[in-house]
Amino acid sequence: MDNLFYLVPAAAALALFFAWYFFHQMMKESEGTVTMKEIAQYVREGAMAYLRQQYRVVVVVFIVLAIFFAILAYGFGIQNTWVPFAFLTGGFFSGLAGFVGMKTATYASARTANATMRSLNSGLKIAFRSGAVMGLTVVGLGLLDISIWWKALDFFVKDADTSHKLVVITTTMLTFGMGASTQALFARVGGGIYTKAADVGADIVGKVEQDIPEDDPRNPATIADNVGDNVGDVAGMGADLYESYCGSILATMALGASAFFGDTAMQMKAILAPMIIAALGVVFSIIGIYAVRTNEGASLQKLLKSLSIGTNLSAVLIGIATFGIFYLVGFENWWQMSLSVLSGLLAGVIIGKVTEYYTSHSYKPTRKLAESAKTGSATVIIGGVGLGMISTAIPVITIAVAIILSFGFATGFSFSTDVLSSGLYGISIAAVGMLSTLGITLATDAYGPIADNAGGNAQMSELDPSVREKTDVLDALGNTTAATGKGFAIGSAALTALALLASYIEEIKIGFGHLAEKGGELADQFVQLSHASIPEIVEKFNITLMNPVVLVGVFIGSMMAFLFCGMTMNSVGRAAQKMVLEVRRQFREIAGILEGKQRPDYTSCVRISTKAAQHEMILPSVLAIIAPVLVGIILGPAGVVGLLAGGLGAGFVLAIFLANSGGAWDNAKKYVEEGNFGGKNSECHKATIVGDTVGDPFKDTSGPSLNILIKLMSMVSIVMAGLTVLIHC
Repeated sequence: MDNLFYLVPAAAALALFFAWYFFHQMMKESEGTVTMKEIAQYVREGAMAYLRQQYRVVVVVFIVLAIFFAILAYGFGIQNTWVPFAFLTGGFFSGLAGFVGMKTATYASARTANATMRSLNSGLKIAFRSGAVMGLTVVGLGLLDISIWWKALDFFVKDADTSHKLVVITTTMLTFGMGASTQALFARVGGGIYTKAADVGADIVGKVEQDIPEDDPRNPATIADNVGDNVGDVAGMGADLYESYCGSILATMALGASAFFGDTAMQMKAILAPMIIAALGVVFSIIGIYAVRTNEGASLQKLLKSLSIGTNLSAVLIGIATFGIFYLVGFENWWQMSLSVLSGLLAGVIIGKVTEYYTSHSYKPTRKLAESAKTGSATVIIGGVGLGMISTAIPVITIAVAIILSFGFATGFSFSTDVLSSGLYGISIAAVGMLSTLGITLATDAYGPIADNAGGNAQMSELDPSVREKTDVLDALGNTTAATGKGFAIGSAALTALALLASYIEEIKIGFGHLAEKGGELADQFVQLSHASIPEIVEKFNITLMNPVVLVGVFIGSMMAFLFCGMTMNSVGRAAQKMVLEVRRQFREIAGILEGKQRPDYTSCVRISTKAAQHEMILPSVLAIIAPVLVGIILGPAGVVGLLAGGLGAGFVLAIFLANSGGAWDNAKKYVEEGNFGGKNSECHKATIVGDTVGDPFKDTSGPSLNILIKLMSMVSIVMAGLTVLIHC
């Protein structure tokens, strides 16, 4: 069985090889004219300058937290001594995944615009495969990190009881997810504030006040806007989904080790299964990537179909392979466990399709939203809010059904406490199934910002209007795939967070084990609790809805989702105000900008976004880390469980609402720009621009950050479980 493990590092190497290959192939393409190269260089320099500044801030936070964890581990003995190192490696690989994706995107945009001059298929191929670099880098680095830690801990952790050793290894590995989550939150929040401050400033002054086109080179905020697409929608997204991907695998491994405690052979099977599913998902993602192509003059629906062929093919292949995986690994209920995985896969597909329906202007909801612009921006905003709220129904029901089915298939549809651990393992393996083809799913998401930047480059380089028309088609597709990706990300976050909630209980048991090692009068009692079942721990801390402490935690968790969103939206608003004032100042004071005789000062706008993002991202990010620590200290494990449950419930629904409202507003604007309801520069167009501006922080700052908030609070709670147990026992 050990030989099956080597599929995991092999798949990691395969993913990283194809990421390098696609990057190398993209770099062979021409960036186009001198002007196109110059603009691409501006964007690259701005993006790299921002990331360098962000990493300086993040490094300080990581050093402080690593020292704190070291004190808990080495000073008080209430935490595993490997935690500080696992935390740092998780953050490093998460940041590296975002960096590689962003670097690729900044080189790909001009090449996509230039290739589109040849054909629509050429542009789609470069943009999509450049996005695939991000997807394959994320899964490759994720599996590499997991492989290294598995082998390292297997060598260094010494325990006479093999069954207990597997629990220690998997729970220790789970803690590097906090490093990934912390890095992802800073990347998502900071990048989201950066990109939307620039985007809102460019739209309000450029398109609404001055009636100049989107991405017009006369607009001082245009370069900052293009930089923002890369730092927010590429670097931030890569770090985000890296931690989702690793978190789902690690949580499943930890639950598998716990669910079958005492049966070493079965523990190993349960630990290996999620890793092998993820490994084969890499292979099938690569096959799906090669299946994506289209014809010249393809409509938006045909382009969506082209991408769907790739993603659906990968999903079908991993779905079929899952049955073989569980059979070969040796699960007695192999076909039932396979159905649990299929529940997650199918839920991901349904959420993607529902998101596409509510956000693509190929369908009625977004077209109706565009039509509402006839009566002004107020009705567009009202319609978008209503659309987003309605769009939450099917995804929530889908996830609810997936949870019931994945639990039921794993337990033979027994819902007694005796099979609780097995059922939770089924839910967790469903999350792995949903994320198993992340290599191609993330490619469809990362493709969007590349296509958007390609359109900006074409406009600023003053290429033939036909080129901009093609890039607009690719961009509209990107808006839909980005919205679909956000829905997919939050869906997977819901399943992963539920698994992490169960893992928190397991970590509480580990905390009792650390207390037992310290000796004392209660040492025997702590030993018993360290081997207790989940229901016994629940009873120990009275974790029921009748306990007011749990209810208080639920309210605080629900509030955290709204507080976090409010803080990040206000951050975008303050940063955008500075951008608007700067753009107005340049139009007013620098003669000849609007006539095209004088180049705007792009650098000052880039500087404003960079400084604002660095300043504004700190408070909401730190709050997400501190809240579960304080709740654990004050309210104990019962309060923490309530916090995580409340944050999960409110955050999941709120994130879907924000992503779909923002995506619909964006594509409603695109639909009008295609010549409907008066076309560009009409009153309807201006109304949809206002809606799109409101939706920008919805879909690109607050919404995407919520799924990280949900998981980060879980990860922090898991890492701090030892301290919580020490205080309340």
